[in-house]
Amino acid sequence: MAPMALALILGWWLVAASRAQQLPPPSLSLHPSQGVSLGDTVTLRCHLPQLAARVELCQEGYRGTEMCKDMDVLQDTAEFSLVNVRRKDAVKYWCQYRVFQPPGTSKKSDPVELLVTDHSYPPPGISLIPKESVELGTNVTIQCWNQEYGGIIFLHKAGHSAPIQHQVPDGGGTATFTIFGVTPSDSGTYRCSYRIGGSSLLLSPLGDNVTLEVISRPVSPGDNGRPHGNLVAAVAGGCAAAIAFILVVIVSFLLAAHRRQIRRDENPGATTRSPKAVQFQVSPADSQALTYAQLQVLTPSTHPPGSSTTPEPSVIYAQVGTGGPR
Repeated sequence: MAPMALALILGWWLVAASRAQQLPPPSLSLHPSQGVSLGDTVTLRCHLPQLAARVELCQEGYRGTEMCKDMDVLQDTAEFSLVNVRRKDAVKYWCQYRVFQPPGTSKKSDPVELLVTDHSYPPPGISLIPKESVELGTNVTIQCWNQEYGGIIFLHKAGHSAPIQHQVPDGGGTATFTIFGVTPSDSGTYRCSYRIGGSSLLLSPLGDNVTLEVISRPVSPGDNGRPHGNLVAAVAGGCAAAIAFILVVIVSFLLAAHRRQIRRDENPGATTRSPKAVQFQVSPADSQALTYAQLQVLTPSTHPPGSSTTPEPSVIYAQVGTGGPR
């Protein structure tokens, strides 16, 4: 009998465990999600993926212990209210649900943090470097400081329900947040706060705000907003100039060749001819007592103007009498 009862109990436990693995987890949200101060009222809503019989809301207790409270529900949402929020309420929360047919328990939801502002602490300081208006793509630095209070420093942006960045301050209590290559989406109002204590979710009040305005660079008409338009125009202009230069060189060459052809046509016989010797002869009867003398006669040049060829003199041989009359 005992073995049978043990088998039934084990079978029921296996079925319950299998059912728990199949049930999807719920989700938990805070209302309001930010700007909660000591003494306010906060509502925690557990959203169920299906109808359930019982919902549990648990909070992180001292040294990791859990404190839970539950309620019976016959709908897909369960609400838990925290009235007159105290410092100890600034912890993490999660929820889960159970069903009876067949029995099973869902997995836990993702935890949410209840951040509570304590106005007894002074707000942090803030500065923006460079100033408020910057060009697109500029690196912007936002510095926040909390003096001697320590704790993580949070950077808030208007329109966001949670801090967009957080950082442990340096030894001087200053945190430096850098936004690289700003875009129009980075425009907005920024503020800082800091966490009080080591692991507590108590926050200081939000400090003064700074406004960042991202200005787009002016676009010259004709480039249609494309940054590489000037480069394309420069390349096209360079190609056009190169083509024009080549055409000028070709035309000059053709003109020079044409002039040379005209000169050749105007002096068709302008060829270099070797000078001929001219000889004066005398009759045989007078050949006695004669000697020959060499005379040089320049002949007109037949080369076209501008030619560097030096004309050679013609040679004339003449018989000159030396004996006198007979």
